Amino acid sequence: MHKQNERTMSAVRTLDHADVKGKRVLVRADLNVPVENGVVTDATRIERMAHAITEIADKGAKVILLSHFGRPKGRDQKNSLKPVAAEVAHIIKRPVKFVDDCIGDGAERAVAAMKNGDIICLENTRFHPGEEKNDPVFVAALAKLGDIFVNDAFSVSHRAHASTEGLAHVLPAYAGRTLQAELEAFEKVLHKPARPLTAIVGGAKISTKLDLLGHLLKKVDVLVIGGAMANTFLMALGKNVGRSLAERDLVDTAQMIMDEAKTAKREIVLPVDAVVAQKFEALAPSRVVDVDHVGENDMILDIGPRSVEQVVSVLARSKTLVWNGPFGAFEMEPFDTGTVEVAEAAAELTAAGKLVSVAGGGDTVAALNVAGVTDRLTYVSTAGGAFLEWLEGKALPGVEVLRNK
Repeated sequence: MHKQNERTMSAVRTLDHADVKGKRVLVRADLNVPVENGVVTDATRIERMAHAITEIADKGAKVILLSHFGRPKGRDQKNSLKPVAAEVAHIIKRPVKFVDDCIGDGAERAVAAMKNGDIICLENTRFHPGEEKNDPVFVAALAKLGDIFVNDAFSVSHRAHASTEGLAHVLPAYAGRTLQAELEAFEKVLHKPARPLTAIVGGAKISTKLDLLGHLLKKVDVLVIGGAMANTFLMALGKNVGRSLAERDLVDTAQMIMDEAKTAKREIVLPVDAVVAQKFEALAPSRVVDVDHVGENDMILDIGPRSVEQVVSVLARSKTLVWNGPFGAFEMEPFDTGTVEVAEAAAELTAAGKLVSVAGGGDTVAALNVAGVTDRLTYVSTAGGAFLEWLEGKALPGVEVLRNK
């Protein structure tokens, strides 16, 4: 595995190193967007990569889009990319021809008919079992359609599948602009951060974020813990969390993380007050209590105002922020307040040029959308698992294969 500090952007081949004119370029995009009744309901991912697709077409290439969609077991029209291809065309304001397979005669004929600057979208790569198995026969069938491979899907680069990693071994391979932007943003955060560097880690469970907490402790100056996972830390400090969500079997682990932080002279910030309710439902009667006074029937559903002030003051003295996971049950009012107020503070500091802020992960993106600050942070990654693995210091197969060896 590469050490994080060696994994810099300069080591990855980008489109600056490629001549694509007249070439058939297989572009691995992430078109796995929410679709309901044949209509794309959230096109954020497509909007993000629109310019990356049109740049390659404008250079005179034949652009062939590859993507998976959902988790089909074989061919299944519910998981067809057809409506997504139509949405791509709508967003980039150019025709995008849809082809109902990603290998074989139909796909080969469609590619052979392309002119320079044309864009086509092939059917869901996961309709074939060879995609997830990274099967060499399937890789070869895809490779027949292209001269160059461009990976522009960071969000699937933690998986060594045929269309994310396999193709890069058999065709000249480059990082697309969206992937490049993502890697450059991350480099600012963990490779060469302006210090102090603060990480906010929230969400429900410590168990899913153990590797992350361990890795971040080595990197950051301050670790802010929010969400239900903070409850397990509060229990380790001997506090009663009532009926709150907590991992009672991981109290010793939480204690160990705090001990490690102390030894490494890292600051851990935990809630000092909380918003509690006796029922977990929208607009349930709630009140603010000190973390020492949580009642037996209380559930902690958000951080309280003093905790918000504490986190905002940490951000005010930080130069870099990496954020993964919300502070409370943000999907329900009024338990979104803590997350929203911290997000607004991060956005203001970023706008004032005082903070470089990078956030990512599914829940985090949803929470930042609720707060309305997604466009005001330095970079918000829509990648879930890949963002987490990257933060954990793991090598991502789809990125590693693009490195200059």
